Amino acid sequence: MSKIAAEVRDGIQIIAISNPPVNALSHEVRSGLVEAVERAGSRRDVAAIVIYGEGRTFPAGADIREFGTPPVAPWLPEVCNRIEAVEKPLVAAIHGTALGGGLEVALASHYRIADSKARLGFPEVNLGIPPGAGGTQRTPRLCGVEHALDLMLSGKPIGAASAAEIGLVDKVVDDGLVAAAIAFVRELARDAAPVRRSRDAGRELLDGIKAAASIRKRKDRLEAQSRVLPAPARIVECVEAAVNLDFEDGLATERRLFSDCLASPQSSALRHVFFAERKASKFPELSTGSAHSIREAGIVGGGTMGSAIAAACLQSGLKVVLVERSEAQLEKAAGIIERIFSESISRGKLTEPRKTELLSSLEMSVECGSLGKSDIIVEAVFEDFAVKRRVVAEMEAVAKRDAVLASNTSYLDIDELGRALAKPEKFVGLHFFAPANIMKLLEVVVGDRTSPDAVATCVGLAKKLGKIPVRSGVCDGFIGNRIGAAYREACDQMLLDGATPYLIDEAMRDFGMRMGPFESMDLSGLDISWPRRKRLKSVRDRRLRYCRLADALCELTRFGRKSGRGFYLYDDIGRPRPDGDVLSLLEDIRAEAGCQGRPFEFSEIQNRAHAAMVNEASKVIEEGIACRPSDIDVVEIHGYGYPRWRGGPMKYADDLGLESILSNIRIFGETDPLFWVPSPLLAKLADRGSAFSDLN
Repeated sequence: MSKIAAEVRDGIQIIAISNPPVNALSHEVRSGLVEAVERAGSRRDVAAIVIYGEGRTFPAGADIREFGTPPVAPWLPEVCNRIEAVEKPLVAAIHGTALGGGLEVALASHYRIADSKARLGFPEVNLGIPPGAGGTQRTPRLCGVEHALDLMLSGKPIGAASAAEIGLVDKVVDDGLVAAAIAFVRELARDAAPVRRSRDAGRELLDGIKAAASIRKRKDRLEAQSRVLPAPARIVECVEAAVNLDFEDGLATERRLFSDCLASPQSSALRHVFFAERKASKFPELSTGSAHSIREAGIVGGGTMGSAIAAACLQSGLKVVLVERSEAQLEKAAGIIERIFSESISRGKLTEPRKTELLSSLEMSVECGSLGKSDIIVEAVFEDFAVKRRVVAEMEAVAKRDAVLASNTSYLDIDELGRALAKPEKFVGLHFFAPANIMKLLEVVVGDRTSPDAVATCVGLAKKLGKIPVRSGVCDGFIGNRIGAAYREACDQMLLDGATPYLIDEAMRDFGMRMGPFESMDLSGLDISWPRRKRLKSVRDRRLRYCRLADALCELTRFGRKSGRGFYLYDDIGRPRPDGDVLSLLEDIRAEAGCQGRPFEFSEIQNRAHAAMVNEASKVIEEGIACRPSDIDVVEIHGYGYPRWRGGPMKYADDLGLESILSNIRIFGETDPLFWVPSPLLAKLADRGSAFSDLN
């Protein structure tokens, strides 16, 4: 079936693009589109042309299946140039989203009309590339340098009204887009309106001191960042070419810089993450499970986490019933939710009327029976097995027949928690990440008796909440916290060998982590993982070296930021500074363990930390806890601040070469053979020259 349909209506050529679901600009679409446009341009009975997208959107961008493959003619820059060259007025009718290549097609058209709900933007910077089909040259000619740079550097789409305000769109309509486009183009033809090409527009917007100042300001701002993220600086260079060069030379500059960025490891990593995020939600259970509709969510526990989960559910349009043990605790929970919404208002994400509307969907109760109408019930009480098991049983006793029951736990065994339930198939783990109203990651922990329907329902909930669901099997810490435990243990070993918490944090920030491991523990609270460390004490291999610094700090009630002191000291506004008392305590712990300190370089800290993550992640894959290596990358990026531009620990391991990672682990094992035991899967892949990507 053709992806391009063309018909003539009273002298107007109507060209419809039909490539569901998003009308991506595949090779077939590109070739069909340019052929239809040029045929219309040569027909005597055609006075003007309208291009639009069938279904829910104008072309939303390139075909992601062609990413990283050699371009096939006609490639998109050629298509845009040939559309622009047509000698009859051509209007792009935009609805849904016109992003990236889709927007470039619209900008190559002579006029643009948009549905009022349409969104337009250039997300390419998020893939480590600049727009590559004339977007960097046409956009500043239409809306000026400052607006063009804002649009391309942010990667965020803007609404149709804003696009019209800055000059990207000529007209905005509320409904009847195609009819309005036909009427618009008839007016153009009747008035003998000229063919108006973006390449010829707006010299006054490109010339002068203001354009040069905007470019210089952006260059200065991006200079430090360009080492790890070259695309933003290249976008500025492309726009500078639009200012200083003629159009064809500017296009050549754009193409050269686009190709350079496309070949960079950062773009490869960012494109890997783009695909990994979409692949993560493809759970095996979805092939047989059916998601139940969720209109009401019950939350048991109104602490920081439970209240944030409630806020996330409310913001997604769900009715929420929050249950706590006392009116005082309900009042505290209400205060937390109120604060979350007030912060959203201060950031421009919410309005006061919308906040009032959301809070009207919140019911608070001390009676567990209030949960009887909830479609899903999530317990978010203290991370204590006995407490959670009792709460889960109480939830089942009041839940309606088809309700899904979930535990928000970071470490505990879902199978054991659900062992006494009458319907364990309805029970699942939902590991939200703090703050739950903001963090996009949601680990869906599937127990050995969890039904496909329950899993499908939780995946549906995640998507409704705007989160990325990742499937995890049952083990201590699931995917993220299990790998995080190995990462922190490697860092603890370095503490015993002479590194300081402050040096390690600095080295890992230099690597690209959002936070170092010790400042991260301070942020979440050292006491959060203290019960787990105590729980594991009895089963810990006595031959393994153990750094008890975090435990010693907890014993001194140094719990991190919330207590004003942890690994760091915090001033009244929460700014951290190193603490000599912590270093003295660490020296005592080293002496107890009989360890001699030595100097560490950033590179060794980074290599050891990354190798520990990869080695443990290999075991997670081998045991079937994670479905695929790319899921681990998604977890580490969205849950633990791993640098997106490295693609996640598994992608970065592939880039370094698994032979190199394995060699490092074997070298580290020469002095610490109990901790540094290579994963069998890692060894197998490295020995045969394979990569983790082969398992995706």
